[in-house]
Amino acid sequence: MKIILAPMEGVVDHLMRDMLTRIGGYDLCITEFIRIVDQKLPARVFTRFCPELQNGGKTVAGTPVRVQLLGQDPNWLAENAVRAVELGSPGVDLNFGCPAKTVNKSRGGAVLLKETEQLYLIVKAVRDAVPAQFPVSAKIRLGYDDTSLTLANAAAIASAGASMLTVHARTKSDGYRPPAYWPWIARIKQQTDIPLVANGEIWNAADAALCQQQANCSDIMLGRGALAMPNLAQSIRSGAAAMPWPQVLELLMRYSEFEINGDKGQYYANRIKQWFSYLKLQYPQAADLFQQLRVLRKSSDILATLNQALLHSQHA
Repeated sequence: MKIILAPMEGVVDHLMRDMLTRIGGYDLCITEFIRIVDQKLPARVFTRFCPELQNGGKTVAGTPVRVQLLGQDPNWLAENAVRAVELGSPGVDLNFGCPAKTVNKSRGGAVLLKETEQLYLIVKAVRDAVPAQFPVSAKIRLGYDDTSLTLANAAAIASAGASMLTVHARTKSDGYRPPAYWPWIARIKQQTDIPLVANGEIWNAADAALCQQQANCSDIMLGRGALAMPNLAQSIRSGAAAMPWPQVLELLMRYSEFEINGDKGQYYANRIKQWFSYLKLQYPQAADLFQQLRVLRKSSDILATLNQALLHSQHA
């Protein structure tokens, strides 16, 4: 079983990857997407999205990090894919699943699921350009509005030579509404021989087991569930209980210090609140604390509130 940490735009940055892979259980991380339009991007763009390139393409804990690209032009995607592996990415991932309106409007992400031939051309161009020892993977949803092209899209990506296909088992129209339709992954498996990774609605070890059974697929990708329970990968692997709340607070404090002092400090308030929106699905204490944090704007006020909660939890 491989467990992969999902790319989540604006949430899973290099700091989050560092924290979650230190807790352990992950075999691979995928970066937030780098948007490719009509040029070969400079190295600094790649290292901004993936600082791990300066550490041999791995997190501090040693988990490989694969650069993800998003775009619609096969040639420009191929050129940038070559640059990514030259800079140290252990492979390249192609995003055909992003549901964001702004991305879809400019013919990127999930909207390409309407264009089976274009999927083939993109994957083929990237696979032909990138040296054979580097994996070229892709991520899709089941479709844009419906599932009429699911099997054709998966077959196109497989025949273009992709090394792995992650399937978020919902359409773009489904968004993130439960359920995820895991049996569709089993149908794709019957039609293609590409290694598959199942993604969507895996919140705990029981979900993971059910997903693997229904998808007939042992490899999984964790997204929002990994933020709701920071040791989810370990829990799935070994049956460990959810990380105790005081430990989660310590993690939040460490993350806060890194994030505030990092290059994205101005986004800190939004990011920590976003993380809380997931934590409260697993921890009742997070819901109460979120009520206090919601109205705070200043990083110093948020830190002080977290610190107070940590002290309180340690003496509780």
